[in-house]
Amino acid sequence: MTNKTAIITGASGGLGCAIAKKLNENNYNLILNYYKNKSSLDELVKTFKNKETKNIIVQGDISVYSDAENLIKESYEQFNKIDLLVNNAGITKDKLLTMMSEDDFQKVINVNLNGTFNCIRHISKKMIRQKEGKIINISSVIGLTGNIGQSNYAASKAGVIGLTKSVAKELARKNITCNVITPGFIETEMTDVLDEKQISNIKNQIPLKRLGSPEDVANLIIFLSSDNANYITGQVISVDGGLYM
Repeated sequence: MTNKTAIITGASGGLGCAIAKKLNENNYNLILNYYKNKSSLDELVKTFKNKETKNIIVQGDISVYSDAENLIKESYEQFNKIDLLVNNAGITKDKLLTMMSEDDFQKVINVNLNGTFNCIRHISKKMIRQKEGKIINISSVIGLTGNIGQSNYAASKAGVIGLTKSVAKELARKNITCNVITPGFIETEMTDVLDEKQISNIKNQIPLKRLGSPEDVANLIIFLSSDNANYITGQVISVDGGLYM
């Protein structure tokens, strides 16, 4: 069986690492993108259970159009075909609206929304030539609900949802699917900054009464990237314990 190949942006974070591990277990070659933290990816690759796959690490700020272009170019130089693009890179700069600077707003938009567009823009022509491919974007439940102190983050993640639906409609005729996952409160570095009282309050709002794990999101990616999901495109799928319904 020939291994499939996937690009993961923002692979050095907690969610990115979980996605990488799960794809590795499912026989994917990986292009692991990072912006600053290469050492964590070096360590991650050492922990991969499947030693029969090929993995490369590519630095780049995907919010920069040319960096995203280079990521896709280098990926295709190393592999003849990319089967899956996971747009996972994202940042937060939480502040109340009255305290938020233009820079606070724009930086989050640039990474979360523009970065997703940049990677899709550069890989789309190549996937069209392949006549197949899968794109999975990571948004957030906050993009559906909004949240106090996160107007920049909510706007960026809502934009990713709209982008996903448009991409899905444009590329469907070329046998390319595009779906978006909206995680709720997942145990990553983004929730590590919350204190016990905040965590307790969040859990009380979640019907399943717990935070999600990065593996909960990674498991959905495995399904959406498989042939079992070939007839699913343009969908917004929440992994949030029932928080948004």
